[in-house]
Amino acid sequence: QVQLVESGGGLVQPGGSLRLSCRGSGRLGNMNNMGWYRQAPGKQRSLVAAIFSGGAPYYAHSVKDRFIIARGVAENTVDLQMNSLKPEDTGVYYCNLPDYGLGLADDPGSWGQGTQVTVSS
Repeated sequence: QVQLVESGGGLVQPGGSLRLSCRGSGRLGNMNNMGWYRQAPGKQRSLVAAIFSGGAPYYAHSVKDRFIIARGVAENTVDLQMNSLKPEDTGVYYCNLPDYGLGLADDPGSWGQGTQVTVSS
């Protein structure tokens, strides 16, 4: 059984930074390929960043040059460093395999509870 636990969200002013962390267990293995998704209010969940066992990471245009995805120090964790945050970055952030977000899979599998990020002055 897959378990995903996201943490690190909060309220931050525009221009600020947050670091999200995702811990996975179960058949995700060592999380070689993982992604971070965002669901903004009233919008569909979309992939914003992904890391792969080989090749360059993926970033959505809206977060490129501001967000950095990296494997965490702890085992089976993937972090998302978010800098220069904007109000439009507000949403619930989830981690999961990137295949669904890249249109490579129809079933996203299990989701965690997500972590809320609110960017507001």
